Amino acid sequence: MNVEKHLKVTGNSKVSWKDAIVKTIQEASQSLQYLSEVTILEQKAKIEDDKISEYFVTLDLTFLIDRNRDN
Repeated sequence: MNVEKHLKVTGNSKVSWKDAIVKTIQEASQSLQYLSEVTILEQKAKIEDDKISEYFVTLDLTFLIDRNRDN
């Protein structure tokens, strides 16, 4: 039986929403193992001088619980 756990995380980028998503997943994978899925929950942006200055994403990351792995 597979058991999944979900974690809600938020990340940002000055380049784009896609860059924010990629960077957030890369950062989360540094401390989380067995990432299996991502759902984009929210996208927001900060506006300065009538232009987007920063992109924010909130993600639902799914990872598998592995009872057999070494601690």
